[in-house]
Amino acid sequence: MSANFRLDGRCALVTGAGRGLGQAMAVALAEAGADVAGVDIVDVVETKQRVEAAGRRFAAIEQDLRGPAAVRRVVEVAAGAMGRLDILVNNAGIIRRADSVDFTEADWDDVIDLNLKSVFFLAQAAARQFVAQGGGGKIVNIASMLSFQGGIRVPSYTASKSGVLGLTRLLANEWAAKGINVNAIAPGYMATANTAPLRADAARSAEILGRIPAGRWGQPEDLAGAVVFLCSSAADYVHGSVLPVDGGWLAR
Repeated sequence: MSANFRLDGRCALVTGAGRGLGQAMAVALAEAGADVAGVDIVDVVETKQRVEAAGRRFAAIEQDLRGPAAVRRVVEVAAGAMGRLDILVNNAGIIRRADSVDFTEADWDDVIDLNLKSVFFLAQAAARQFVAQGGGGKIVNIASMLSFQGGIRVPSYTASKSGVLGLTRLLANEWAAKGINVNAIAPGYMATANTAPLRADAARSAEILGRIPAGRWGQPEDLAGAVVFLCSSAADYVHGSVLPVDGGWLAR
């Protein structure tokens, strides 16, 4: 059974791979046997070192993902560097915080463009690559607790992550027959740069921790098992699912 969870011979493209959740997932895929192309606008040297320490190849791609032309380039470069593409992990994202009455158009557009628009066009470009190669592929989108809940002071983030949930289901419906599995992971409150302002606010942090049955903030490495499973043949009959990795937050 364990062989079903191996990714030997497969090539993965992970966005936002320079740190945090993206780095942890890139390393997890490498440890399961995949070669990795990592995309980010920040330094990916540490990710490269960790992937190569696992005995796998790593291709660094520096690219701002806003815009379909940029997205197409990323998939072409990754497939060219790796020789093929079998897995896409749509992780790159940003968050902007402000009361909704004060929220700016720029903060709306920046978040939606990266968190939702690029997710669709990356999935589209990856699916075209999978079809051209034959043999299907795996797409894992990164959703959020705010795919299920409203949150506060993050209107564009909530809208984008709600959209990721719906888009995951739509693409699964369309592409399952092509051998392409489209699923999502919904991380809970994780200790990353995005949540630094929340963790720095003692009252808000205590409020959040009080709601998490596991009693702690999640760590990026907590996503390792989920991403390997969804990218492996063990998940061949899993389509359109959204797997919360949240310490029990949604069960509360």
